[in-house]
This record gives sequence, C-alpha cells and structure tokens, in this order.
Amino acid sequence: MAIVSTVTDSRFQLKLQTGQDADGNPIIKTKTYSRVKPAALDEDVYAVASSIASLQTNPLVAVKRVDEEELTQTV
Repeated sequence: MAIVSTVTDSRFQLKLQTGQDADGNPIIKTKTYSRVKPAALDEDVYAVASSIASLQTNPLVAVKRVDEEELTQTV
C-alpha cells in the first residue's frame, strides 16, 4: 500500500524586522498571506512576496512558504 500526499492549502509568510530588544536582538514580526494556489511555483510565490515586502516600512528578513498536505492510502 502506497501513501499519496496531496497539497490542500498553501500560504506564505513575510518575516519582518520591526526593531531590536534591550539586548540588541532583532524583533521579528510575521505577516501571513493565505489562499496561495498549491500549484504555484516557488519562484512565483517568492516574487509576489518580495513585491509585497517592498511596500513594507520594515526590512524583510525571510520568506516562508507553508503547505498543508493530506495523506491518503492507495490500494
């Protein structure tokens, strides 16, 4: 029996540095954007994320893609 993985939901997150704490460590804020097409290429998701990040006042630290998958068993 094989297990098949199907992406059911996808989103991306922008990690933005909003400042520094008292010890000089960066404070990171995360903004999440949902309803990304699961079939979208990583390059396209990154391009959109970069465009949105360029509109932010805080600098971009990272872009993270989060995919949720459903596992099913085949006979």
